[in-house]
Amino acid sequence: MIKLDDYLSQSLDALNDLKAARLDEKADQAVTAIVTALRNQKPLLVCGNGGSAADAQHIAGELVGRFLKERRAYNVIALSTDAAVSSAWSNDYQYETLLARQVQAYGSQGAVLLAISTSGNSRNVVAAAEAARAIGMSVISMTGRGGGTLASLSDVLLDVPSTFTPMIQQGHLSIYHFLCGAIESRMEE
Repeated sequence: MIKLDDYLSQSLDALNDLKAARLDEKADQAVTAIVTALRNQKPLLVCGNGGSAADAQHIAGELVGRFLKERRAYNVIALSTDAAVSSAWSNDYQYETLLARQVQAYGSQGAVLLAISTSGNSRNVVAAAEAARAIGMSVISMTGRGGGTLASLSDVLLDVPSTFTPMIQQGHLSIYHFLCGAIESRMEE
């Protein structure tokens, strides 16, 4: 049985590996793309499955609500939150095309999609990225090591150097909290 101290040591190792990956420039590119879209009245759409869908909702909550500053709301939509659309589309068509359909509905040229997938291969998230690129949106992806299929569809790839889902998710949390703070800071300049 693993002990909490052992798990925390694994977590520290994963975060140190993430730090060593030197994603500063890519993170800055992601912030710039998102801030540019938001300033131009274009949305940030965020999507993922399971824990990554919860992360998408967390990101939207921080940016629509507030992260560290009292300020206006930003146009951020977590695509996994509409049960009526999700169940209707998935029942009549395919779940794999749900996020792409929502990108077509809410996205536009100049908007940004933040696609979250620990493997980088989630079919519905990949389809969302393909739909976003087809309409001229920027795609930022948060994945595990290498980026999977999302790597080639991304303008900015923030890949956590791990293949262990819990550690990838911890890396994602650190990255998106950084992104939220940086977006908020830059938007309020």
